[in-house]
Amino acid sequence: YPPEFIGFISNYKKSNRYVEINKLKKLLRIDKKKSKYVCVLVKPTSEDLEMIKKLPFDYYQIYDLNENEIKKIKEKYKIKIIMAITVKNKEDVLKYLNYRDTADIFLFDSKGYEKSMSFDHNLIKNLRTDIDIMLAGNIQIDDELDNYKEITDIIDISGGLETSGLKDISKINIFLNKIKLINNET
Repeated sequence: YPPEFIGFISNYKKSNRYVEINKLKKLLRIDKKKSKYVCVLVKPTSEDLEMIKKLPFDYYQIYDLNENEIKKIKEKYKIKIIMAITVKNKEDVLKYLNYRDTADIFLFDSKGYEKSMSFDHNLIKNLRTDIDIMLAGNIQIDDELDNYKEITDIIDISGGLETSGLKDISKINIFLNKIKLINNET
């Protein structure tokens, strides 16, 4: 039961999940099975984008760019976009409206960036859009994951699957098994 998405932080060195380009090239050679590779970018520069453009990413997950910048990236690099919207209040949530024409997925995340922080997930509870919604922001494997079914299409649980800053295989397996149960795939 592979994860649907596997993300790599490629330009935000403050994150303990940052992967430098040579290591990234090696990791991307691994058979991803049915998973989608995602390049996570915080306010990417032209240099950042040129450095990764030939790597086998399925999506760019982008933070902190306006809708015109996102549109140019999507057109130039012919890539699907996960538009990351950092949320503290309802006004932040409504920013998704600016990206309806460019986003393939909306990701609602906390303003914590490299810190696994949370926000009130109820702020997106009644959001209706024909574009998939992904939710991040300090989601833990101990959370009642079934509650998220009414809020979001996709869960990004990155930090919640780590122990001491490293991915924890046992937590990943527990999480994937919980998802199987929720989806009645046992």
